[in-house]
Amino acid sequence: MELEREALKPVFQLAAVHLATVQDSEEILALQRLCFQTEAALYNDNNIPPLTQTFAELRQEVVSSRVLKVVHENKIIGSVRGKVAGDTCRIGRLMVHPKQQGHGLGTLLMSGIEAEFRNAKRFEIFTGSRSLANLRLYGHLGYREVRRVPVSADLELVFLQKNAE
Repeated sequence: MELEREALKPVFQLAAVHLATVQDSEEILALQRLCFQTEAALYNDNNIPPLTQTFAELRQEVVSSRVLKVVHENKIIGSVRGKVAGDTCRIGRLMVHPKQQGHGLGTLLMSGIEAEFRNAKRFEIFTGSRSLANLRLYGHLGYREVRRVPVSADLELVFLQKNAE
């Protein structure tokens, strides 16, 4: 296990966040479908939006918002999206390849998207109430819960915000 950790350590050290392009859409969608399998399992629902989003919808999202990516060995291993609504940057679909999680790439992506929207007064993100790792990460990054929205008997969305510094 320690050897495995050492092998992954350089990924974070060498990782840089870049703006994704429309040409990245197919690879981002494949990564999204892989990454959100754990969320689907948490809620026993394979019809969550990240798993049902179409290629055309994702391409449009890349055009209409900012999508960031982290590339390692010519493969996208992480991504996040952001879009401004009023004075709030709405962040979504933070994802890191399951084999690369726990090494700071999610934090790197969140810092990157916040930097892209440095004029926003606040940042908002949501996750499911059972997504404890996500809630821990967002809390560690300074996000605080502002509301919960029940979606179904099995799903409650937790919205978190952070004021810009």
